Amino acid sequence: MSLRTEVIENISALLTAAFGLIAALAWNGAIQELFAIIFGEQSTFVAMLVYAIVVTIVAVIVVILIARVAAKAKGEEEASQGRAKG
Repeated sequence: MSLRTEVIENISALLTAAFGLIAALAWNGAIQELFAIIFGEQSTFVAMLVYAIVVTIVAVIVVILIARVAAKAKGEEEASQGRAKG
């Protein structure tokens, strides 16, 4: 793999991560505002704890679902490549 290709791949990965962070921060603000509406403007420990737990549970579920979709897609791709070779 050439240096140019590696640089492009790394820049692409960094830009993807940066946009992911921006999206995560936007969702964080939106979810915090939702919790402020539900629990009131006062940030209590209980409200912050509930927020952290809910966000963690959602994140775990989403990561599991994404991993399953990726594994299924990879399996389908490998199966189609196997049929093409066979």
